[in-house]
Amino acid sequence: MPGIILIGAQWGDEGKGKATDLIGTHVDYVARFNGGNNAGHTVVVGDESYALHLLPSGVINPNVTPVIGNGVVIDPEVLFEEIDGLQARGVDCSHLLVSEEAHVIAPYHRVLDKVTERFLGKHKIGTTGRGIGPAYADKINRVGIRVHDLFNERHLHDKVEASLHQKNQMLVKLYNRRPVDIDQTTKDLLALGKRLKPYVANTSLVLNEALDAGKTVLFEGGQATMLDVDHGTYPFVTSSNPTAGGACTGTGVGPTKIARVIGVSKAYVTRVGEGPFPTELLDESGEWLRQQGHEFGVTTGRPRRCGWFDAVVNRYAVQVNGLTDLVLTKLDVLTGLHEIPICVAYDVDNGDGTHTRYDHMPVDQAEFTAARPVYETMPGWSEDISKARSFEDLPQTTQAYVKRLEELSGCRISAIGTGPQRDHIISVRSLVD
Repeated sequence: MPGIILIGAQWGDEGKGKATDLIGTHVDYVARFNGGNNAGHTVVVGDESYALHLLPSGVINPNVTPVIGNGVVIDPEVLFEEIDGLQARGVDCSHLLVSEEAHVIAPYHRVLDKVTERFLGKHKIGTTGRGIGPAYADKINRVGIRVHDLFNERHLHDKVEASLHQKNQMLVKLYNRRPVDIDQTTKDLLALGKRLKPYVANTSLVLNEALDAGKTVLFEGGQATMLDVDHGTYPFVTSSNPTAGGACTGTGVGPTKIARVIGVSKAYVTRVGEGPFPTELLDESGEWLRQQGHEFGVTTGRPRRCGWFDAVVNRYAVQVNGLTDLVLTKLDVLTGLHEIPICVAYDVDNGDGTHTRYDHMPVDQAEFTAARPVYETMPGWSEDISKARSFEDLPQTTQAYVKRLEELSGCRISAIGTGPQRDHIISVRSLVD
């Protein structure tokens, strides 16, 4: 079985664990390909719940090799905290592989992230302050530190010095902060590298050899489509490519080895942080969704912004990712609603008394920010759907809602989440055939 890419089709927090569960025993490797420790996700095994931030979900399964790819930026301190926390709960992490080409989040990246965000004031992006953006900026500026740099003291010192040359000037003269000590930073990073070294591997080679041997690799993205630095709601995005193309560049595996691209969408939409959100509900309906869906961030604890399902966003996700399948999660959250609105298009005020209807995603972010949802309304349902094990078990109005989302999205819905437990899911068709 060739590779399978699993991505979020909205703004994140879609519940990708449901799709991971369905693929389940078919997976030999789970490779994280983008982002940093700002991308929390929850894995439930039996009565145990694991909140992961940097580690791939496969780390919980002793039969799966978890891989952190070259497209991820790694904060070693956070990684070790996660490993120590899991091992204290009896989870063996010795099978973890970390790309030697992945970039490292140094302590000064966190400092810069926080001070620059405060400096932006009302123009802030809504970053989590964990140094992800500055680490990616160093990568693009070619002054970044990669994992293999941590094993050569002289080489590392030169890298740290080059990276801090300009940053210390900014910290002192612009932000009125103390400069970062180059020698101490080098010493701290060397110590972290010493512990990290047993996990480090040429992961591109490992994954390609696994695929050539007929193994199944699940490529797991952090964040989601609408947070992609190229294709998302720029500048209110993450600093990497969580879209399907990022799986190839973030692991060193070519696109011809990918068989399925699975997108995950909630039956409504949520977003964390700043930025435009056309269907956002700032009334009691939004608070109802937040409470019913327990919409609070795994990493930050921040309440998520909530809104009705946006079919324009989903059509866009299908387009830019080349989705073959959709997994619809949290359908049960909508139980009890008499009517359920669906955004089918946008209405944009042109500023001259005229309006333009958009059935597709506006490329101009000013137009997207001005977009107002055009809704159609579907009948709701009041029955408990968590016990449904086939599509036919769902109430007729629930079936109609799902079919309409499938039609509007332009992609088949292959699985449906009907409750919070792992077995609260309907498999409409296999995700691995």
